[in-house]
Amino acid sequence: MPDFGEACGARRPRFWTTTLTATLAATIVAAGAAMAQTPPPAPPVTVSPPLQKEIVEWDQFTGQFQAVDFVEIRARVAGYLTEIHFQDGQTVKKGDLLFVIDPRPYEAALASMRAQLGQAEAQVSLAQAQLNRSAELRKRDFEPASAYDQRVSDLKVATAAVEAARAAIRTAELNVEFTRITAPITGRISRHQVSIGNLISGGDGGAATLLTTIVSLDPIYFNFDMSEADYLAYQRATAKGLMRSTRDNTVAVSLHLTDEKGWPHEGRMNFVENQVDRLSGTIRVRALFPNPNLLFTPGQFGRIRIPGSEPYQAILIPDAAVVTDQSRKIVLTINDENVVVPKIIRPGPSYEGLRIVRSGLQASDKIIINGLMRARPGTKVAPKPGTIETEPETD
Repeated sequence: MPDFGEACGARRPRFWTTTLTATLAATIVAAGAAMAQTPPPAPPVTVSPPLQKEIVEWDQFTGQFQAVDFVEIRARVAGYLTEIHFQDGQTVKKGDLLFVIDPRPYEAALASMRAQLGQAEAQVSLAQAQLNRSAELRKRDFEPASAYDQRVSDLKVATAAVEAARAAIRTAELNVEFTRITAPITGRISRHQVSIGNLISGGDGGAATLLTTIVSLDPIYFNFDMSEADYLAYQRATAKGLMRSTRDNTVAVSLHLTDEKGWPHEGRMNFVENQVDRLSGTIRVRALFPNPNLLFTPGQFGRIRIPGSEPYQAILIPDAAVVTDQSRKIVLTINDENVVVPKIIRPGPSYEGLRIVRSGLQASDKIIINGLMRARPGTKVAPKPGTIETEPETD
C-alpha cells in the first residue's frame, strides 16, 4: 500500500505545472495588451524649405567653330615657283611673305614698258616742236590749214601714246609686285599645295593655281542649329517682353569644350539666320568668342548655352524629393503637427543639380528631402532639419 506522502508527492508536480502555465499566459496577455495600447514611434525624416534663388534658365546646344575669315591663296600671275617662306601650319600676320614666283620675265617686261614710255615722250616733244613751227608758218600763210591741223592731231596721238605707256608700266609694276605673294589676313596657314619649281597658273579666275589657305583665329565664330520649336519659344518670350531677342548682339552666352567642366568661355550672340531650313526644320544661329590663346580651332565641336529667360526668383528642390504618381509629380511636405501632406507640383528644367518648381510649392513649405520611403500621407513623422544646396553644372 502506497504511503500518503508519496501519493501527495506524485500529484504535486501536476498542480505546479498548471499554475505556472496559467501565470505565463496571463503575463503574455497583459504584455500584448500593453503593446497594443503603445503606438509605434514616428519615423524619422529630413525636411527643409525649398531653396529660393535668383537664376537665369539656360538652353544648351552642340555646335562647331568656324573661322571669321577664310582665304584661298592663289597666284595672280603665272610663272615658276622659286621660294616658300613659311612652315606648314604656322600662324602668319597680314603682309608676311609667303611665296615668290620668278620675277625676271615681269621685270624685263617692265623695262620694256619704260623704254616705250621714253619713245612716246620723245614723240610728244617732236610733235610739239612741229606744231610750234607749223603755227608760225600758219600765221604768215606759208602753210595750209590742213597741215596745221595734222600737226595738232600728231601731238594728241603722241600724248595718248605717253598715257598708254604709263598705264602699261603700272600694269607691269603690278605684275612684278604679284610675283611676291603675301598673307592678306592674320591667321593660321595650311600646308603648301605646290612645291618649288612647279609652274603656276595665274589670273583672277578660278583657273589660278591654289597654293594654300589661311583661316583667321581671333575672334572666332561658333555655329549651332536651333529647332523651330525652340526658336518659336524665344520669339514668343521676346514678344511678351520676358527676355531680350536672340538677334540682339549684346546677349551673353557661354561655352565649354568636350574635355572641360563648367562654362569657362564667355561670348555673345552674333547672328540669327533669316529663315528656317525647309529640310531640317532648324535655324542657324551664330555666336562670337574671343580666342586670344588660339585654343579654339575651326571645325572643333563644343557645347554652348544661351539664356532662356531673364533673371527671376525661382524655387528649387532636389530631384530625390519628387515622387511620381502616374503622370503627376508629387512632393511630400509636413504641416505644423508634423503630419505628411502631399502636394502636386509642376516641375521645370534642372538648374545646378536641382529641379525648378514652376507651381505647387511655397517658399515657406517644409518638404521631405530624405526618408521618403518611411513617410506616408496623413501620418506623423519625426522631422529633423536639413539643407538644400546647388551644385555647379558641368554640362
